[in-house]
Amino acid sequence: MKVCVGLSGGVDSSVAALLLKQQGYDVLAMFMQNWHDADATLHGDCEWEEDRFVAEMVARKIGIPFYFIDLSKEYRRRVVDYMFDEYAHGRTPNPDVLCNREIKFDAFLEAARKLGADCVATGHYCRKEMLEGPDGQPVYRLLAGEDSNKDQSYFLCQLTQEQLAHTLFPIGDLDKAEVRRLAAEADLPSAAKKDSQGICFVGKVDLPTFLKQKLQSVEGDVIEVFDAWYQDSPEYRWKCACLEGLTADGAALRMVTDYIGDNDVVRSVHGEPDHERGCDRAASVYDFDKVRALSDEELLRLSTPLKYDLQFETETYRSGKHHVKKTRWKANPYGVIAGRHEGAQFYTVGQRKGLNIGGHALPIFVIATDVERNLIFVGEGHSHKGLSRHCARIAPDEIHWIREDLRMAPGEIRRYRVRIRYRQPLQDALLICREGGLFILFEEPQRGITPGQFAAWYDRDELIGSGVI
Repeated sequence: MKVCVGLSGGVDSSVAALLLKQQGYDVLAMFMQNWHDADATLHGDCEWEEDRFVAEMVARKIGIPFYFIDLSKEYRRRVVDYMFDEYAHGRTPNPDVLCNREIKFDAFLEAARKLGADCVATGHYCRKEMLEGPDGQPVYRLLAGEDSNKDQSYFLCQLTQEQLAHTLFPIGDLDKAEVRRLAAEADLPSAAKKDSQGICFVGKVDLPTFLKQKLQSVEGDVIEVFDAWYQDSPEYRWKCACLEGLTADGAALRMVTDYIGDNDVVRSVHGEPDHERGCDRAASVYDFDKVRALSDEELLRLSTPLKYDLQFETETYRSGKHHVKKTRWKANPYGVIAGRHEGAQFYTVGQRKGLNIGGHALPIFVIATDVERNLIFVGEGHSHKGLSRHCARIAPDEIHWIREDLRMAPGEIRRYRVRIRYRQPLQDALLICREGGLFILFEEPQRGITPGQFAAWYDRDELIGSGVI
């Protein structure tokens, strides 16, 4: 079998090529150039040139043919332009997921086939298995990598059965330390190379600066929301009451996350399941009959982010010994205009950096953005109510099943484990399929659920499907 390895110049893809060669495959390597603009990166260098040089040396060391392909036009059209459009509409996309779906396992696969390759291979930390379906046709399972600290299955959550059929993941059974050891043992030029960071194929960037290439800066208000707003909000009180009414034993649900570490990963104080990547099959905190009784309108209401309708009025007053007339904002028990920003589209829910708001004992986080009104809403502290939500919706045309044979039917409810960002520990949740979309009802409050994110759901180690929130 002829295999084309996507050789990036990093240690992971290098070892993937090495193992395939040792296993007797007919291996060739191809380096993708997907980005030209060095001005967008923080260091300002053409990082891809160094990566290509290392990749070519690796191919020479292993003894396999090396090819180069420029996919930058495809990457800009299918990934970067999509990214700009999502941010312009107040959503937070994941370009790495799009890069894998649109470039590495589509445009690159097509180019590899033109070179005579039967399939492609990458250095992703994930695994693939094949089952025989009821009709006798193969069904491919996408599994988490054995190294739970490096598992990259989330980034592949939009792959199809056709793409998996023509893909190999040679290092999915290894941990990072073993990959480094194999690279050093083979004296590969990439053995000590650091892992890449930042946007796929672009590199480490200052995101607002990157987005300003196409999105216009327009100043607007930053509004801090006080806890009193939630106490008096009919919508927030309805959500709390509705969720508590769904529990199996009538117990109260926690409405905010337990604790947020420095790496923005939710950690529960209630312990971890026996197998972090698996599907916890213990009884759900929710009563399935109560959840099933929810109307489509109630589910949609539960999944809709809170709308902050704070209004601020001005008043005049006299100041100083000359009693000069001045204008100020009237005190509002629900919030305050805390600062200014350069454009709501440059911010995302859960963001902490770049707000430049002082005078608080605890960190300030973005809890909502309103691109139409160009407003940013923030709250103080990790336990601020605006950071946490229980329910999210995926529109019908955004639902993607890797396992098409496990597709849910309207009215069906299943319990899976879900993550909404890379490296987030999997969270117990109910998936509720309705004609109006797929609703994810988390059993623990989730921090920073953001429109545009990809939610991926798992059964044990297997990634079953995904969709855009």
